[in-house]
Amino acid sequence: MVVTQENVAVNGSRRTSPQEIADILRERIRVGDLRAGDRLPTQAELAEEFGVERGTVRQALRALQDDGLLSNVSKGSPPRIADVPAARDEPQPTMVGLAPRLTEAFSVPHVRVDAASLTAETLMVALGEPVRLIHEGRICPESIDVRILLPSRDINLAFPVPVEGRGEDDLVHKRWLDQRNAQVVVLRHNLQALRSSHGIDVRVTFRALPFTPPVKLYLLNESEALIAYYMITRREENSDSGVLDMYDALGSASLLFSFEKRAGQRDAAFVEESQKWFDALWETITTDLTLS
Repeated sequence: MVVTQENVAVNGSRRTSPQEIADILRERIRVGDLRAGDRLPTQAELAEEFGVERGTVRQALRALQDDGLLSNVSKGSPPRIADVPAARDEPQPTMVGLAPRLTEAFSVPHVRVDAASLTAETLMVALGEPVRLIHEGRICPESIDVRILLPSRDINLAFPVPVEGRGEDDLVHKRWLDQRNAQVVVLRHNLQALRSSHGIDVRVTFRALPFTPPVKLYLLNESEALIAYYMITRREENSDSGVLDMYDALGSASLLFSFEKRAGQRDAAFVEESQKWFDALWETITTDLTLS
């Protein structure tokens, strides 16, 4: 993780590479510590922070410039963070790409997030960033409405599934169900706590899907749709009952594609149809989510 690289570089004896410096600054941009229009520290200040020569800093800044993350790059003054980072239009791993999109979605007065996925893990983790900014007073939504579709506990999931097939005691299914239930409890608690701590009108509701979703879908304020395909792989995991050999999804590493209404007719149509699809499932064939 980038945070680990930063700690090692600053506190340890190893020299920080230009790529690591670029990654650290890129992460600060992603989480909002550096915002569009902000000036970066001077090369001298960055060199002192990371304990490197200015030439190393210049290489890192060139990498960010090539990514379209910096503007007003000149020798006379520190560059600014670009208004519209080019990397935003490129698919990123879901665990990386979702948090900044949620943070922007939470910057409006009335927040609405709809999600359909195999588990709530990625959403639970990504929501940590806007929740942190709310506690810091940097964003102040008046209401938050989150609706989440997850597979029913009673269906035979397409994945994760044991490689040798299901038996009477399906430990892979039990593992998935335990994780799903724990994530639901944590996500709901973290959001509902904002009601008492900040007076925000929070609603968090769940419905159960009668099938295994082949993709994960996030709909933000009815204006943006984020979609990622579940990539299935064979893997093993140690458990109290032994080694679980299963076909499972790489959810957090799957690439997240963004479609925004403001991007044009094609993207707008995708967002609208995705919202219609979600609403239809919510109102018809889904059922109350059971945690037990």
